Amino acid sequence: MNNLSAEDRAKLAEELRRADAVVLTYACDRPETLNRLSTFWLPELRQLEVKVPVIVVGCKLDLRDEQQPISLEQVMSPIMQQFREIETCIECSAFKHIQIPEVFYYAQKAVLHPTAPLFDQESQTLKSRCVRALKRIFILCDHDRDGALSDAELNDFQVKCFNAPLQPSEIVGVKRVVQEKLVEGVNERGLTLTGFLFLHALFIEKGRLETTWTVLRKFGYNNDIELLDELIPYSSFKRAPDQSVELTNDAIEFLKGLYELFDSDFDNNLRPQEVEELFSTAPESPWSDAPYKDAAERTALGGLSLDAFLSEWALMTLLDPARTLKNLIYVGYPGDPASAIRVTRRRRLDRKKQQSERNVFQCFIFGPKTAGKSSLLNSFLGRLYLDSYTSTIDEHYAVNFVELPGGVKKTLVLREIPEDGVRNLLSNKESLAACDIAVFVHDSSDESSWKRATELLVDVATHGEDTGYEVPCLIVAAKDDLDPFPLAIQDSTRVSQDMGIEAPIPISSKLGDFNNIFRRIVNAAEHPHMSIPETEAGRSRKQYHRLINRSLMFISVGAAVVVVGLAAYRVYATRKNTSG
Repeated sequence: MNNLSAEDRAKLAEELRRADAVVLTYACDRPETLNRLSTFWLPELRQLEVKVPVIVVGCKLDLRDEQQPISLEQVMSPIMQQFREIETCIECSAFKHIQIPEVFYYAQKAVLHPTAPLFDQESQTLKSRCVRALKRIFILCDHDRDGALSDAELNDFQVKCFNAPLQPSEIVGVKRVVQEKLVEGVNERGLTLTGFLFLHALFIEKGRLETTWTVLRKFGYNNDIELLDELIPYSSFKRAPDQSVELTNDAIEFLKGLYELFDSDFDNNLRPQEVEELFSTAPESPWSDAPYKDAAERTALGGLSLDAFLSEWALMTLLDPARTLKNLIYVGYPGDPASAIRVTRRRRLDRKKQQSERNVFQCFIFGPKTAGKSSLLNSFLGRLYLDSYTSTIDEHYAVNFVELPGGVKKTLVLREIPEDGVRNLLSNKESLAACDIAVFVHDSSDESSWKRATELLVDVATHGEDTGYEVPCLIVAAKDDLDPFPLAIQDSTRVSQDMGIEAPIPISSKLGDFNNIFRRIVNAAEHPHMSIPETEAGRSRKQYHRLINRSLMFISVGAAVVVVGLAAYRVYATRKNTSG
């Protein structure tokens, strides 16, 4: 059988998804079965994206031709070079009971103490995630922050990880081994980070992976060299759909101190390499990919100001609180992780109170193609206007501080919704629950753009009325530097008046004239009971409910009159009978 049938392949994939390790076998007396591994089974496992350790076992060792002695290393070395997922290989004989327990030992060891997450076999170096985790552990154990583990600190580390102290002679021996191979691994204060990493590389090279894994697991890491989920207080940000999550003042003050620590030249510009260094104790920088990459304003030198740095954290907290908490732990947040975030009040209650207490507002940006949505986001981040047009396919985010009168700063998150993605967004009942305010952008020189923006406004307003997640809305008339289409003012005035919202706000990204649009967005979001559009259907529904309520009130009053009348009649009748 050169290939698996579709049915067999599906069954195999299903079984492999449940596996912790895969053992591939070949017959020592039949070389063609070994070839089958490299030409079919190993490529097949790759194609099925199997991510578990692979153990190769040569069976029937007792039947191998002893006249052609070939070592296991000679046979397997080329295959292991090609397929790095192979954890180990071993030969055995079930008939002669040779190395049968060892097969299961290595399979178990590959699951409990896998090599792949820790060590790159090709370069013979520790993998990046392993280095980053060990660096964080080193810093946590370096209590006096002098860049080295003293004898006392080494002993504390040993007790924490292995429940046994080191004898003075053992500490001397450890440092001697490191210093003989790596002079900079030890200094007058103790074992340096370089020496600490070297020790672990040495353990792994000598097959003592359990030592490094014990250390990692004592400090809360899983097999992917990430913090265990149980270390994250998920209950602290359990919330209703119309609630959001923000950083607390304690977390913000910590992040300000962290920024100052890594902005070594105090120029309010955290350069990319300084950001990388700041996150060097995390598995990777959390902002290297969408939606965080390019979501904040950059300085002229390509770095992050303090405001931009805090904005990135605010965006991450809004979108993925667990990611924020993990990264706070990675970078050394000293308090209870639950104290770093808070859940905001429900938007429904905000509307009743006629005031939002949030510090971070999320604004959905709707509009047809070429309306100027992306230009609005770019201008929010201080980027230059571009005449060239690129269609937006995926959602984009932009986050920045907006200063209000009195010097108060609020964080505004702009989320650009591509025109083609609106239907999919509104297919979810709770899609508007996360929205504090919606903005509808149209090209003020193009009547078709205006009509499409109006359709989107009606769609969003209708969805809000149907689901109970109504949101304040503003209309933005972009490209104000161009001549408006005929009847633009008349049409826009009619629509805004009919729906009970503010008239369109004219802006020009090209001229840099934004008419305080970002401040106006925040102001509307702070007063969530205002600027909520009303559709004709919604208005009819309200009138109907009002009529029903009024009718019920009349019925209630009528019933009360009848009850009172009956009571009065009974009193009258009783008195009459008594007097009679």
